[in-house]
Amino acid sequence: MRSTAGGAAADSALQGFSPSAHDAARCARRRRDRLAARSAARRTLWIGVLALLAAALLVLVATPARALTTDEAHAISAGDSESRLAALQRAAEAGDARLPALVQALLDGAVQVDDKRAYIVAPDGSAVEAASGAAATLPETVEDVSNNNRMRGELQLALAALKLRSPEIAERRAALLALRDGVDESKLSLVERALASETDPTLKGELAALRAGVLVSSGDVAKRLEAARALGESSQPVTRSLLLERLKPAAAGGETDAAVRAALAQSERAISGRLAWGERLGVLFSGISLGSILLLAALGLAISYGLMGVINMAHGELMMIGAYATYVVQNLFRTYAPGAFDAYILVAIPVAFLAAAAVGAVLERGVIRYLYGRPLETLLATWGISLVLMQAVRSVFGAQNVQVENPGWLSGGWQITGNLVLPWNRIAIVVFAFAVLAAVALVIARTRLGLFVRGVTQNRAMAACTGVDTRRVDLLAFSLGAGIAGLAGCALSQVGNVGPDLGQSYIVDSFLVVVLGGVGQLAGTVYAALGLGVLNKLLEGWAGAVLAKIMVLLFIVVFIQKRPQGLFAMKGRSAEA
Repeated sequence: MRSTAGGAAADSALQGFSPSAHDAARCARRRRDRLAARSAARRTLWIGVLALLAAALLVLVATPARALTTDEAHAISAGDSESRLAALQRAAEAGDARLPALVQALLDGAVQVDDKRAYIVAPDGSAVEAASGAAATLPETVEDVSNNNRMRGELQLALAALKLRSPEIAERRAALLALRDGVDESKLSLVERALASETDPTLKGELAALRAGVLVSSGDVAKRLEAARALGESSQPVTRSLLLERLKPAAAGGETDAAVRAALAQSERAISGRLAWGERLGVLFSGISLGSILLLAALGLAISYGLMGVINMAHGELMMIGAYATYVVQNLFRTYAPGAFDAYILVAIPVAFLAAAAVGAVLERGVIRYLYGRPLETLLATWGISLVLMQAVRSVFGAQNVQVENPGWLSGGWQITGNLVLPWNRIAIVVFAFAVLAAVALVIARTRLGLFVRGVTQNRAMAACTGVDTRRVDLLAFSLGAGIAGLAGCALSQVGNVGPDLGQSYIVDSFLVVVLGGVGQLAGTVYAALGLGVLNKLLEGWAGAVLAKIMVLLFIVVFIQKRPQGLFAMKGRSAEA
């Protein structure tokens, strides 16, 4: 019975898996195997092709530039100017490895030639063969190579074009600047080769503009049209000048084709728009920079004047003390630690603060403490002190200005657009001014000294009744204000010469900032300094420096007539109220 059931089950299984279904499954497996084999073969083929391409690329990269031949070196160094220039052009296009050394030697007057060879002669009299660089003995028949002005100019341009492919980005940038005003179609192949290999985006864009600047004068209308459109991507003032030159009337040597003229005009408008924005941003940054300097100059005055009501006409001379302290620190570093010269400014900042604060403490204890409540006598006394300080500086350092050198990391600037470069020293002053502002605000708002200063400022008599030593607070506050003036002098030393009259240029503006912002108000000092800085620069571009000063002064006079307390009035009760 059991075997009968098993046989029936086997028969039903065989019926469910017929021979035709079995064949179909086997065919499907074979098809998948064939497709997998073909896919693996294709992958292997592509991997082999890529490997061959990579090997070929490595061979091309590793292959050195063609060596300069003896005949080529001689042709570049001897003969008439036309033949020498033609030989130089051929060698430059071939990418000869020793060509830059030969060109530099020609410019230095260190090349001598005989009938067959050119030699590079060192200052000590030794010589090498110009083509191979191998040591050589100068024959008796050698002659010096002379270069006329045209030849020297072409050699300089050729050397700059060859340096476009230097591995150093600074050298490539300098070469691009040297080529910008003198490159022509004879150097176009070098520019295009450098453009193809350039990796820096900024330099690549400048090289593209340089190439377009060459092609815009081409004899081919299609090339001129392409160049005219490409020049619209530039933001360099020199490119706009080139476009304006090409947009002259045809009779004056300008573009003759109407389509090219239209493209030139469109590109000129695009560049002019970018340059206009660069000028606006430049004016805004100049105003912020001037405002930050005014903020540093007025910040200390806001403390001393707002606290004690002292009209300190020697405040500018305290700035001068800080600047000369920076000068002294610079000289000490240059003499005793030249390797760490770039760090001198980090030492000069606290030294300038302490020097000016010490002088301020002497002034407060020696003179000003006896003149509180008498503003006219204080004004005259501090004006006399300013004269004494200026004469003392003249006696010690001389009447001539002294120069304070920027550290290396504060030199140069940040290139934003073609006509906008933000100097690093100005950027540093803006950052430094707000750092000093934050430190002063922290001292005034969060320290015991700040609490006493605010109490004495609002009501001196009541503060004295609560046990505050107002004389000591006056001394500390005046010294703090003098120290901040020293910091302003340290900052000013990085943007100009340092002299005995340094503070005279900022004392009036400092008082204007304090009065406009509100006596004793740090927030008002910030707004007034930045506002006056930006307003002054805007008016300078419109009416000139002298009229701008007059207009700013008239604006402040009218403003104070309408709002005597300034931008921010003193909050709280006052003993004089």
